Amino acid sequence: MRTIGTAQSTWTSGDAVITNGRKSSGRMSSGFMSKAERWEQRVQLGAHPLLYPAIRGLGSMRPVMRLPGLGILVSEAALVRDVLMDTQRFIKNGPSGSGALWTPVVGPKALVNMDGTEHRELRRKLADLFTPGSVAAIVEPAAASLHDRLHHGLDAGGHVDLVDCVKELAGGVISRLLGVPDDAPGRLPNRELFNLGSSISSLVHLGRPTLTVRQIAKGRSAVGVLAGPAREAYRKSDPQTFPGRLRALGMTEEEAMGIISAFVMVGTETLVSFVPRLIALLADSGRLAGLVEDRSGVASAVNEALRFTVPSPMMLRDALSPCTLGGVAIRAGDRLLLSTVHASKSLGRFEPGIPTPPQARQLWFGAGPHFCIGMPLAMAEINATLSLLLDRYARHQWLVSSRQVSKGVLIPGYRKLELVNA
Repeated sequence: MRTIGTAQSTWTSGDAVITNGRKSSGRMSSGFMSKAERWEQRVQLGAHPLLYPAIRGLGSMRPVMRLPGLGILVSEAALVRDVLMDTQRFIKNGPSGSGALWTPVVGPKALVNMDGTEHRELRRKLADLFTPGSVAAIVEPAAASLHDRLHHGLDAGGHVDLVDCVKELAGGVISRLLGVPDDAPGRLPNRELFNLGSSISSLVHLGRPTLTVRQIAKGRSAVGVLAGPAREAYRKSDPQTFPGRLRALGMTEEEAMGIISAFVMVGTETLVSFVPRLIALLADSGRLAGLVEDRSGVASAVNEALRFTVPSPMMLRDALSPCTLGGVAIRAGDRLLLSTVHASKSLGRFEPGIPTPPQARQLWFGAGPHFCIGMPLAMAEINATLSLLLDRYARHQWLVSSRQVSKGVLIPGYRKLELVNA
């Protein structure tokens, strides 16, 4: 039996973590919560009023803990990374892993439900699809529509709901992934495209290791609607479209449909969760004016917001063989609940400019062979939205006028975040 990682004594004080008696990352350890942090806590509790405090509390007690009926909770960043990196002992495509959830809906070769050599080869083929130039071509048309909606709403002296705006942005990106031109006859509106993608990803619940027959049917129905125009684009073999480029890489039609469906369902909810939370954090913490004056701090602010909000709060893996993780015996077949939300948030408060420790760096995107291949696309959408809002703020300041958190959802977020001119 192999021992993986070393458990450390950890306890929390307020939102800061003390590891072996030393403050992590130099972050503040006061129990006082700022406005930005209070709202972020409300977002988390709105989604998971019982589970979120339970996971944070359990994670503070022990880095690895067996939870009867659920699996093994892993809460320390270094140990979470160890599991993600060790694909010989922990797999994504096991019977209770996240990959297996999607196979009945999108087929067996959708990247998110693959492991091993076949997975590595497919990632290698897909890598060129997410170069800066490629993702810009996907995002720019949707960002232009977002620009028009933001400015029209605010210039008219009214208000805009940023959550709804980002849903339309995500829908516009989905249309590009499907290979659907903006002027195509019968093209679904961006918001409807987002709703279809969201209807698939919203089927997942942490406590349920598989989808029900009804859920599988619902997911397949949504995939079928999305796949219609994507199949047409694939068959035209137009290298300017995403499906056409998949065909040029040698993907069969069914493989291409699985990959497109996976990108649609995985990326929509997390993006719409994160972007409004990012803007709320920057507004509530009074950092907007500083970023308008000096854009060099944007990358740090975005990265710190990703760490603090953790748009992918939990990842699942199955154990293939016995080992010891953080002092806890792991059995073959155990389900591992990788608490990225505790591993990241326990590092401390929202403080852009303080480096994230190496063991937690970009952990919200995963690690190892399954590190999010769509990260460049997600970052392009995030940066496009933030850039538009900062440009607008420089010309005419705006503020958050009202907001509502989402209740009972898998991915925490705002249901509404309204902006008005200051």
